[in-house]
Formats: sequence, C-alpha cells, structure tokens
Amino acid sequence: MRLRPASRQRSPAPPGAGPPARRRPPQVFAGYVVDLDGTVYLGDEPLPGAVETLARIRDAGSRLVFLTNNPLRSAASYAERLREFSVQAEEREVVTPLAVLTGYLKEHHRGAAVLTVAEPLVDQSLAAAGIEVTSEPSAADVVVVSFDRTFDYTKLLRAFRAVHKHGAVIVATNPDPFCPTPDGGLPDCAAVLAAVEACTGARAEAVLGKPGPQMAAEVRARLGVPGAEATMVGDRILTDVAMSRALGMTSVLVLSGATTERNLAGSAVQPDYVIDGIADLLPGPPQPQPMRQPQPARPREPK
Repeated sequence: MRLRPASRQRSPAPPGAGPPARRRPPQVFAGYVVDLDGTVYLGDEPLPGAVETLARIRDAGSRLVFLTNNPLRSAASYAERLREFSVQAEEREVVTPLAVLTGYLKEHHRGAAVLTVAEPLVDQSLAAAGIEVTSEPSAADVVVVSFDRTFDYTKLLRAFRAVHKHGAVIVATNPDPFCPTPDGGLPDCAAVLAAVEACTGARAEAVLGKPGPQMAAEVRARLGVPGAEATMVGDRILTDVAMSRALGMTSVLVLSGATTERNLAGSAVQPDYVIDGIADLLPGPPQPQPMRQPQPARPREPK
C-alpha cells in the first residue's frame, strides 16, 4: 500500500538551525515532479540511479512530470533525450518555459510584436504559436530575454533601444543565474537579463519558469495529483524547493547539481528532505547500479 504524506504547515528554519540532515522520504508519493538538469542528468549522461529510480516510480503507479527551466530544447526534444537514456517519457509529461512563455504572451500581450534576446528555438516557438517576432526595436512591444549562448552586443543594443527608446516591456523565460554542466556551468537567463535591465533601467514585468505562478499552474494541470500527495525533486533551493511550497508539495533537494552543502547551510529556505542524488529518492537502500553499456559519442550540449 502506498503511504500518503501527512499535511503540515512548513515554517522557515530558525536562525542557526542549519540544513536538515540527509534523509530520504519514507513513503512513495502519488505524484512526482522531477527537475532535469542536475537531477536526472548532467551534461550528456544520466546521474547515478536516475534510470532505475524513475522506472520504480512508474512501476509504483505514481504520476510523473518532468520540469525544466532550460529553454534550449522543446518538450518533444527533452522527451526524446530522456528516452535515449532509457527513461520512459512522453512530450506531454515535460513542462518547459517555452509553453509557459507563449501562454503568458497570449494572455497579457495579445497581438504584440516580440523582439527576442534568445536562441532560435524561442523565435520558432513564438512564431509557431502565432506570435509576431521582430528584429526591429521600434516595432517591438515586448522584449523576451532567455538563456542565450549567442548573446552579443548587437542583441543587447536592440533590446536597449526597444525598451529605453520605444517603451517595450521585458519578459524573461526563467530566473536561473547559471545552468549546471559537468565542467562547472554556463551563464543562464538571469545573467542576460541583468545586462538588459542594467542598461535600460527597467525591470522585467515577469520572470517565468520555476518558481513562478505560471509554471506552477502548468505543473498542477499536468500532474493531476493533489499537492499534499506529491513531491517535487530538484537541485535548486530558490526554484525547485520554493515552487514545491507554492504547490503545497513535499520538497526533496538533491545535491547532485547546482546546490552545494554550503549553499544549503546559508539558506533561509530549507527543503523537507535532502539526498545526495536521485538514487536515494525512494524508500529502502539505494539500488545497485548496473554498468551502463558504452554509447556512441554525441556532441556535448548543456542540457
């Protein structure tokens, strides 16, 4: 029989209390919301125990939603990537900032022209949703800022002119300062947004993705499980843990990605459970990890 977590009021950790000791949840939940970068995989490889743990969650009959703040891939591409790692995943089970972005723009800026500081997938996703994309600052009503590995002065100048001279508002895809990678990480959306905000003197009207209300609403709809019967598993305190609280879910922080023990010790926001990695997520001892067969080399990509 599956045990259900008891409802409880959470309160911030008292000063000097320190982070919770490593402790896995004692129950299997009806629903799991699982982050990707730094939780399920890092770089081009799944993290230890990820494939086996996610299979055990499926076998238990629990609902599963994958969640990422990384806008560099579509939901279909993320699902395909997971399947390459032998993780069962469908497009409808993956929530990314791109779907949330198009929904937000249609609701709050219907008919607006959008100038992007982003990689091509963002432009393609907006255009596919019927949203006008422009490279002309004077025509832009909204400047969308995203994780952009092609960010340069030309893009910054266009965004500056659209906002400072022509009055466009700023919308960002996600609040992450960096994306975890095996070699130490890459500057993410927050770094690009900081440059745009610094030169324009404006602040983003909305920063989407975790832990924002738009992403939370999308996750709630996809999971279909009451918050008290679900858990959110991720590697960031200010996105994953914060969002779990907004959804009324139990939070599990993994130390396999962006958050270190030092970060955790200094945080006013504390998770319900802390584990080294996803292999320790389910009750019982960690499962023995079989040797993975060598795979053909793929181009490295920070996903």
